[in-house]
Amino acid sequence: MATIFAHGLVATLLKKIISKNKHKRILSLCILLSILPDIDVIGFSIGVEYAHPLGHRGFTHSIFFAVLISFFLAQISFKRFQEKRISLFILYFLCTISHGVLDSLTNGGLGVGFLIPFDNGRYFAPFTPIQVSPIGRNFFSMAGLETLASEVFWVLVPVGILFVGKAALDHFLSSKKS
Repeated sequence: MATIFAHGLVATLLKKIISKNKHKRILSLCILLSILPDIDVIGFSIGVEYAHPLGHRGFTHSIFFAVLISFFLAQISFKRFQEKRISLFILYFLCTISHGVLDSLTNGGLGVGFLIPFDNGRYFAPFTPIQVSPIGRNFFSMAGLETLASEVFWVLVPVGILFVGKAALDHFLSSKKS
């Protein structure tokens, strides 16, 4: 899996690009949604096998799960954030599904169950440049540092470029209006 840092960084970018709403709780919720699919690691402690549809990178990493959770949260949060339901749904969906997309770019594990419950297959992206993150205490090891280094190159740098590009575009468009 990718680390929570990479997932949170991508969610922050998605929030910045999609929503102009300044409410800080939207950003917090986006980051939480980008990490939420890894709740499936609880299954390890109760005997759910990795390859099971409810195992790690299974149902909670699926498109179906992202749709369900995003729909539910958009319904209950649109009034609080004074944002259109469809805008919130799209933002929440992209933040949640970004988790599986990042995980599919890693070079380890069994792949991601994007189509569960309709297809129990696990899939990787055609290009898997991100070093898979060790789970648990093993994160604080050389393998954990290698993961962070690969995320700097494959996630932080591209996201940084997109942030700068978005800021430059916003600046350009606002100066044209003046």
